[in-house]
Amino acid sequence: MDDSAQRSMKRSPVMADVAALAGVSHQTVSRALNNPSVVRPATRAKVEEAIEALGYRRNMSARALATRRSHLIGVVTPAVTLFGPSHMVMAIQEAARNVGYATISAGSETASESTAEILDFFLTLGVEGIIVIAPTRKTAEEALRLAERLPVVAIATGMPDPGSLHVVGIDNERGARDATRHLIELGHQRIAHISGPADWFEAQARMHGWRSELEAAGLPVPEPINGASWDAADGYAAAQALLAEGLPTAVFAANDDLALGAMRAFHEAGVAIPGEVAVVGFDDVASCAYYEPPLTTVRQPFEALGRQALEALMAALQGREPRTELTVPELLVRGSTAPQEARS
Repeated sequence: MDDSAQRSMKRSPVMADVAALAGVSHQTVSRALNNPSVVRPATRAKVEEAIEALGYRRNMSARALATRRSHLIGVVTPAVTLFGPSHMVMAIQEAARNVGYATISAGSETASESTAEILDFFLTLGVEGIIVIAPTRKTAEEALRLAERLPVVAIATGMPDPGSLHVVGIDNERGARDATRHLIELGHQRIAHISGPADWFEAQARMHGWRSELEAAGLPVPEPINGASWDAADGYAAAQALLAEGLPTAVFAANDDLALGAMRAFHEAGVAIPGEVAVVGFDDVASCAYYEPPLTTVRQPFEALGRQALEALMAALQGREPRTELTVPELLVRGSTAPQEARS
C-alpha cells in the first residue's frame, strides 16, 4: 500500500471519496445529500452504497462555512417531563436528521431561564428556525416576538391570533368531544371533568369540547374541577372532591395521569370502575393499557405531529406555505368505560 493510500485509510472519508467510489461527480454527491429528489434513483443508490461502504459522515461545521447556513434548528419545550412533549421532541430530532439538520433543545420557564432568554440564546447560535411547543399564552407570545426575524413553528391548539407564527397542533377539542360523546352514548348523564392547568391551551380546548358536547346533548354541565398540574396527585385530589360532593356516573379526565390518580382514589373508596363510575383519559401514554381496568382514552399522534412541525418549518425555510391543519386524535375504548344500564 503506498503512502497516499495509507494516509487515506487514517483520515475520515470526505465527499470526494464518496464521489470517486460511486463514479460520480462531487456535485452529484452534494445534490444526492441535499436535494435527493433531483437525482436519478439509480445514481442516488450508488451514492448511498458508497456512503455506507466508506462510513462517510457529513461535516456539519464545514457545510455551514461553505453554505453560510448553520443547518441548526432550535426546539423549545415545556420544562416538564410530560409524555406528549418528550415524544414530539424525539420525532422532531429524527425528522431533522433525515433532512440534514441538527437540533438543540431547551426547556422553557425553568428556575434559571425564561422562554425569552432561551429564544434569544438560540439566535446567538445562528439557528435557521425554531419550533416551539407552546402550551401557554406566555410561551406563544415570546415565540411570536421572534417570528418577525426568522421562521417559527408553534405546536399549539386553540391559540388565538397566531400572527406570523406557523401553527400546527392536535384537535384537542374534537378529542374531548369524542370522549364525552362516547360516555353519553353509553347512557351516562352526569359526566364530571377533571381539567388540566387553566393556562394551558390544551386544557382549555379539552374543557370546551367536554362542555360543548354536554350542551349539545341537553345534559347538565357541572363545574369542572381544575387541576393545578397534569399530575396523578391532582387527579387523586379531584376524585376525593367528587366522592365528597356526590359521585357522578362518569369522569372525563384531561390526561391519563389525572385519570390514574382519580382511579386510585375511587379504588381506595371501594368504588368499582366501570361498575359505579366510568373513567376516560386523554393521551394514551404507554402504560395506560395496563391500568386496572385498562383505560379508555384519546390517543394523540405525537410522533406524527413532531414530524409535521419539522415539515412546516422546512417549508417556511424554503419559502413555501406550510401545511398547518389540525391532526385528528383517536378514541380508544378499553375496560374503564361501560354502559350506564350495565351498572349494578
